[in-house]
Amino acid sequence: METAAAGREESGAVAGPGEAAAGREDGGCEGLWELPVERPVRRAECGRCSRPQKVCLCPFFPVHPLKVSTCLYIIQHPAEESRVLRTVPLLTACLPGDKCKVLIGRRFGEDRYPELAAVCQNSNTLILYPGAEAANLEEVALIFPSPSTIIIIDGTWSQAKDIFYKNSLFRLPKQVQLKTSISSQYVIRTQPTNTCLSTLECAAIALAIMEKNDGIQETILRPLQALCSFQLQHGAQIHHSKEHLLKNGLYDKPMPKNKRKLRRMELLVNNVKI
Repeated sequence: METAAAGREESGAVAGPGEAAAGREDGGCEGLWELPVERPVRRAECGRCSRPQKVCLCPFFPVHPLKVSTCLYIIQHPAEESRVLRTVPLLTACLPGDKCKVLIGRRFGEDRYPELAAVCQNSNTLILYPGAEAANLEEVALIFPSPSTIIIIDGTWSQAKDIFYKNSLFRLPKQVQLKTSISSQYVIRTQPTNTCLSTLECAAIALAIMEKNDGIQETILRPLQALCSFQLQHGAQIHHSKEHLLKNGLYDKPMPKNKRKLRRMELLVNNVKI
């Protein structure tokens, strides 16, 4: 029986480079399909903190949830839910379940969230969001009744702004802000300014103020410090704030073409509060 190769030899035809490559490819793959496939093995995870066991954060949580009279409502933007290095799970692990409630979404109406609506309408509720109309929490805590509720928005600054201004419920509680000059310890994520804090840090400071107990702040910050330490040990880099990078000529990304965003960067460089 005459083969195709023999036919080409007899006719004097020579295999082209494409045909030769195809032949080599077919020959190289022969038998590969019969090799056993190794399934990926997931790293063992801690059932409490959902972290790999080698970098488990449980030893840094309080043995028992902290006893506090203040209740926190964390309003979380949906984009935060998918982030690996979030701070809200660390916060909830430090507090009783009935003292730290997390609601995920962008829009919060009274019909869909009647419990949240009732909280916002309560005179003992505060919302932590900086601005010209916000009072300093340290001063408010001196005269505010206890127990109280604090609402904190979890997301990037643009996400938090969108949630705050596009939900009328959040304009009902008294607006407060933190008067602090400390820098964030959440050094594995870039902050807009040197004094911007993570949700966990804001909650820790706010609870310490309302409960008049500085130990609360230290306890809640402990797992965040451990998280950052683990990440830095495994190759993560320290993230300076955008304000720091701009002022020191270290900002290596293209400047935004959007005039509003460009204006915000100019304000950061010139120490103007935004």
